[in-house]
Amino acid sequence: MIDANAQNAQHGEPHGNPSMAAGRQEPQQQPQPQPQDGRAEANENQDFYAVIPAGGTGTRLWPLSREAKPKFLYDLLGQGRTLIQSTYDRLERVAGQGHVTVSTGWRHVAAIREQLPQLDGNDIFAEPVPRDSTAAICLAAAVWARRHGERVVVGSFAADHVIRGAASFARAVREAVATARAGYVTTIGIAASRPSTAFGYIHQGRSLAADVPEAPSARLVERFVEKPDAATAQAYLSTGEYRWNAGMFVMRADVLLGHLREYKPRMYDAISDIADAYLAGGDAVDEAMATHWSGIEKIAFDYAVAEPLSVQGGVAMIPGDFGWDDIGDFNSVAALLPSANQQNIKILGDREDVSYIDSAGDVVVPAAGRTIALLGVNDMVVVDTPDALLVAPRARSQEVKNMVTHLRQEGRDELL
Repeated sequence: MIDANAQNAQHGEPHGNPSMAAGRQEPQQQPQPQPQDGRAEANENQDFYAVIPAGGTGTRLWPLSREAKPKFLYDLLGQGRTLIQSTYDRLERVAGQGHVTVSTGWRHVAAIREQLPQLDGNDIFAEPVPRDSTAAICLAAAVWARRHGERVVVGSFAADHVIRGAASFARAVREAVATARAGYVTTIGIAASRPSTAFGYIHQGRSLAADVPEAPSARLVERFVEKPDAATAQAYLSTGEYRWNAGMFVMRADVLLGHLREYKPRMYDAISDIADAYLAGGDAVDEAMATHWSGIEKIAFDYAVAEPLSVQGGVAMIPGDFGWDDIGDFNSVAALLPSANQQNIKILGDREDVSYIDSAGDVVVPAAGRTIALLGVNDMVVVDTPDALLVAPRARSQEVKNMVTHLRQEGRDELL
């Protein structure tokens, strides 16, 4: 059984926004020693605060994950920490205690508090309805700007990603923070190991090392591109100029909110009112949420801020040379699990609950407390839960979400 609880221009100046010009005033630089441990690392980033957007509808790993229990609440690697716990751990090592918060839906607050008891009442932004990443990130930035000063650096890192290589991740985040201090909205681009059609890409431009000495690997972003077809993805890789877009963003609060005001003024006004309510406390937050939140535009941060700003030269990228996966389907899960036998069967759960003869390449999730017997079954996904069983070819793992849509159309909401 799987335990969900254990578990302006030629010299790099961003332009096109008057607030950005002001935001690009260079802070006085101080020598920063290389951290020797997590505490030293956090000490040099005292102006850095990280938000973990924890959303999702449980469609890509259904029926294991559901609307009420998305994948970030599970230990999908069998390491004793769930995805959100692991995300919190690595961010706290960089940002420091009290500098990491979670933005999530109301229905997930209790489970997150159980898994992350170190969070206090100010460390969770609870959303009555999903409004995608722009609203989540900008609300956290607006609240932190009011609490800690408008030049604090804000980072957003998804709750359900797997990162391998903690030291490399920390180095990338440190460079992203330094680049953000210089006035750029900064993303971390993942080295593309294959011509994937499942991810968006970042086209990197010239080096920013001369502009941001503390971030020698920083590059200007030429543009963001959507998920390509296979031929285009292969062409991207052949240039050596493209990286995967993992949706990690780091920027100063004043810079971010200035761009939000320019691109999405109605959202800016609503976010500002809600952030003011967070400072007032009491019932003010609930009242402001009831007044504004449901009317906020539902839009991803890439579309609302990053993509239009990249055209103006205001986005930078730090190469992330660490292992990364967004666990987008059961094939992704399988790639992270050890093989149970020489036939490359992958089991997420108790191996004693799976028996097999003449079977190979399967992904099996025994989550119903009963035995799964495979006879002559090859390259299939079998996910057994108490109320739903999924059997599908591994090659169609990306289509599991279509099954969820089908069940919803049939009125089977109790399974979702």
